[in-house]
Amino acid sequence: MGIHIFPKSMYTKLATGRCQSSSHVIDVPKGHFSVYVGENSLKRFVVPLAYLKHPSFQSLLNLAEEEFGYAHPMGGLTFPCKEEIFIELVQNIQLT
Repeated sequence: MGIHIFPKSMYTKLATGRCQSSSHVIDVPKGHFSVYVGENSLKRFVVPLAYLKHPSFQSLLNLAEEEFGYAHPMGGLTFPCKEEIFIELVQNIQLT
């Protein structure tokens, strides 16, 4: 897993702790959970639990279930999509 560099528009959101990416294992703040995103190499993101209620995020959860099921060898929730798509989805959720 490599370090994820966000577009400039994400720096403000990162500063508020709404979405983070890391190649290092970090403690997940209360009220958040981590997911792995990517098609070839995986990046770890920490997102708020509130995203679980959003319809777009639920669609992504359904795709992950279809792709990996619940017993994924990575041990974490993994989304089989491009990082750019995930970041765009998070940005859209933050706007609603």
